[in-house]
Amino acid sequence: MSESNNFNDKVIAEFRANEGKVGGPFEGKPLLLLQTTGAKSGQQRISPLVYLADGDHIVLFGSNAGRPRHSAWYHNILANPSVTIEIGTDKYDATASVVTGEERERLWKAQVAVAPYFADYQAKTDREIPVIILERTG
Repeated sequence: MSESNNFNDKVIAEFRANEGKVGGPFEGKPLLLLQTTGAKSGQQRISPLVYLADGDHIVLFGSNAGRPRHSAWYHNILANPSVTIEIGTDKYDATASVVTGEERERLWKAQVAVAPYFADYQAKTDREIPVIILERTG
């Protein structure tokens, strides 16, 4: 198991043990667990991610901390947009869709306003950081 997966495993365990509250680099930040289906493997994957609430929607940002490549979870939702999310003790199914144009810009600016380090992530990479909306299903 890689170090990053080990880190994520610890965050996931802490999240579930403390009703969505965690310490470390995610302390005090809005955090959810995103369950996706692997684009190549078909296996279930769980990623702890910072999110933005926008009305009835949850918004994710594929920053990958400013790395040159998109996160694996982003590739997974492109291949299979049906996801499950956990926020606190609430768990539900959702559909993910990539937002573009003016709506992307609005949501990106809202995220940077509450979490300025996202602007640093964008400055570190040549790719446009994707913005993804999750809509509850069922």
